[in-house]
Amino acid sequence: MCGHFFFYQLGVSLNLKLNRAHVRDLAKQRIARLFALASQAVKSDTGQANRYVELALKISMRTRVRIPRELKRSVCRKCHAYLCPGITSRVRVRASRSPHVSVTCLNCGTVRRYLLERDS
Repeated sequence: MCGHFFFYQLGVSLNLKLNRAHVRDLAKQRIARLFALASQAVKSDTGQANRYVELALKISMRTRVRIPRELKRSVCRKCHAYLCPGITSRVRVRASRSPHVSVTCLNCGTVRRYLLERDS
């Protein structure tokens, strides 16, 4: 039998086989997997790691899924390179002004600052 007959029996339209929640869940899994692959690949080939990040960003934009904060902080905002401390980025803890962590991309030189919370 034709594969389309099965979906017809279920009462599901052919264009709507996968509902939005399933697509978003699948996109989150793929984004997490691509970032995991990028963290493994950055040690040997930074170009491949950057390609994995590029694909993850495209999936995120296409499906309108937010990338989690800890993964988003591992991507340069300017050149979209995967940031790995010591390989593609430099991380420093600064106490001047307000205490913060400074992450510098070694590809383009962009500096990101993340404030540290003070203990009261």
